[in-house]
Amino acid sequence: MKKTVIIQGKKITYKDIKLIRQMINAHPSWNRTHLSRKLCFLWNWRASNGQLKDMACRSFLLKLEKRGYITLPPRQKTSGGNRRKVPVLYVPHKTKVIACKLSNVIPVRIELVKDKDLLKLFEHLLFQYHYLSFSGTVGENMKYIVFDKENNPLSCLLFGSPAWKTPPRDNFIGWDKDKRCANLKFLTNNMRFLILPWVKVPHLASHILGKVSRRISKDWINKYNHPIYMLETFVEKERFRGTCYRAANWIYVGQTKGYSRNRYTTRVPIKDIYLYPLIKRFRKILNS
Repeated sequence: MKKTVIIQGKKITYKDIKLIRQMINAHPSWNRTHLSRKLCFLWNWRASNGQLKDMACRSFLLKLEKRGYITLPPRQKTSGGNRRKVPVLYVPHKTKVIACKLSNVIPVRIELVKDKDLLKLFEHLLFQYHYLSFSGTVGENMKYIVFDKENNPLSCLLFGSPAWKTPPRDNFIGWDKDKRCANLKFLTNNMRFLILPWVKVPHLASHILGKVSRRISKDWINKYNHPIYMLETFVEKERFRGTCYRAANWIYVGQTKGYSRNRYTTRVPIKDIYLYPLIKRFRKILNS
């Protein structure tokens, strides 16, 4: 291999590869999770809130394996030979049809999902009603459920890790590779936005986006000890027109090329890219 390679924004040397190989060979009983956690401890690979970046490390190890640098322990399997999955249990919830003007449901209440009961409801609603379903989160993320003034659920939003790189966004910001690697944590991706199917309220979606955008950076600071300066989202152009994002003043900057986050996989639908800067000086800060 080269003296150094860059994987997931991290410079890796031959000595690093050799160390990982030695850890795998010396501890054949370790599974992938154990290996990634040990590596996080060794490299002090932590998020800004001090938590180990375990899932990021597992993704990093998979990329090393795909390039032929290491051979990971076999995946753990259940007795039936299937990978373990956490079931999303049914949670009773109101499904009363809400078809009215926006003025009839405001003020809406936006709840940050923290407690277990609210989390179960959030997971069930996305799993059951979002066209992409829901299978869990990786890395820093923020979850919201929106209720009307009568406590009826209206919407769910999930924000998570931004795309590693996408030329339309990166050109809009104007950062180079090093600045992107250093400052990507100040962006978050609106990965799921669900208006529940029995809710038919004009302008509700853009109203919710506006209210969430005004609070999300503060919520991020409270949870992860750093702010957010820009929101991004990817809208599947064959399914949606992005009307609510445009109405909420998100900026259309271009389209994806039809690849998923993991470029080893098959092609995926082309998506429109929208951005929402949270501060006026976003370019100066993200390029600093």
